[in-house]
Amino acid sequence: MDVAHCYLDGNADAVEFCPHDSYQHVLAASTYTLQEGDCPSRSGSISLFNVDANMGRFDLFHRVDTVGIFDIKWSPVGGSNVGSLLAQADADGFLRTYSLEDSSDGAEGSFLKEINGVKISSSMCLCLDWNPSATSITVGLSDGSVSIVSVLESQIEIQQQWKGHDFELWATSFDIHQPQLVYSGSDDCKFSCWDLRHSPSKLAFQNIKAHKMGVCCIVKSPNDPNTVLTGCYDEHLRVWDVRSISKPVNETSICLGGGVWRIKPHPILPGIVLAACMHNGFAVVKIEGDNTEVIETYSKHESLAYGADWQKCESNQEGKNKSSVVATCSFYDRLLRIWMPESDIIS
Repeated sequence: MDVAHCYLDGNADAVEFCPHDSYQHVLAASTYTLQEGDCPSRSGSISLFNVDANMGRFDLFHRVDTVGIFDIKWSPVGGSNVGSLLAQADADGFLRTYSLEDSSDGAEGSFLKEINGVKISSSMCLCLDWNPSATSITVGLSDGSVSIVSVLESQIEIQQQWKGHDFELWATSFDIHQPQLVYSGSDDCKFSCWDLRHSPSKLAFQNIKAHKMGVCCIVKSPNDPNTVLTGCYDEHLRVWDVRSISKPVNETSICLGGGVWRIKPHPILPGIVLAACMHNGFAVVKIEGDNTEVIETYSKHESLAYGADWQKCESNQEGKNKSSVVATCSFYDRLLRIWMPESDIIS
């Protein structure tokens, strides 16, 4: 069911609902726009929206203009940092962090205050992920490098950086159950895992055969410590068993009809994931044992499906039927949509 939509000021590539209790109504959307010509430049922005799908509310209340952004992520709930932080990976090779602050004049809404930024590389920062304690961020770079950055008391410092892949690194993420492990995936078709207890980090495994094209995204299942999901340009979402970390097993896969650019597990329901499928819109997928099936598709975007996220909500609110709410965005048409899946499994 469609709730609302709008057009952003630039090419839309990422949407992220804030997971923190006081700000679960806040949606961040980022853009990346290449200005071609004699002096090409990459511009971008972060827009904040107030979303209440049940009331049909979808209001822009703050925007930050910046350089072209490839990825944004909110800090995880329960992290050691105080407050709600948003991290940005951008085309200038910077990692920046913002704090979500309440307006001091009592006016409705909040705003992003830049806390810190550090130039990670002369290459572009393409992707990022927080560790569970919100004390470190892993960043993937366009030269194939992985960077591990500490984020402590508003200070950002590069801890490690190494050349992990031959081409652009589009996916890197912490193992949320074993945060000493970091996964990475690249246009070189390699799916890798690194052990941060060694300096430099030691390669725990590297699979070079399963993905037929570049690896776009990697996500650890929040409910199953043995499961990792990968998305690929070859249109497949793959489910991995990582109990044998040196040799993970590709248990099952499903073709989603477009390059799987982003995977987002449902915040409450185990085995339900949302996938951005580039040339084939968005899909809600159910993963249960060896069975993987598409339970719903959403095709009301007319451009590259890049950004997707579920709105986080409290699972223990008695007497309140909170439907799942989704934000999706597409690149060239600059379209941002809020909608509710209609499947009985998740509505």
